[in-house]
Amino acid sequence: MSITAANAVLMISIPGLFPVPQQIQGFAADDVYDVEAIESAEVSMGVDGRMTAGFVYVPVKQSFTLQADSASAFIFDTWWATQQQAKDVFYASGSTVLPSLGSKWIQTKGALTSFKPVPDAKKLLQPRKFTITWESNLPSVL
Repeated sequence: MSITAANAVLMISIPGLFPVPQQIQGFAADDVYDVEAIESAEVSMGVDGRMTAGFVYVPVKQSFTLQADSASAFIFDTWWATQQQAKDVFYASGSTVLPSLGSKWIQTKGALTSFKPVPDAKKLLQPRKFTITWESNLPSVL
């Protein structure tokens, strides 16, 4: 078994825009997506050296990197433009399947929190990065 990302399947749906899940495709050569590490507990150290910890909810940031000519950039372009026109937030839901690991994650209530409106122009047009901040990103049965 390999650990390739080439067979990853990422789906996203945005009620009111793309109610039917859309597969995100056309990833950059060396960068499909990144997920930031989260702080899974809040900790506090007392003056006497005794530590306590507590559970806190935290959002999960996931950034997608798409080639400049990716047809899936249209999903993010439409999402951003619609929010600009409506002056409101449209939430997404998503799923990530990594067949090489036999793993799946379900994402809920995602907000588009970072948007690169056009690709940088070098010798070749450069990939664009889009970030969704999810309310949750939980493992699921494949």
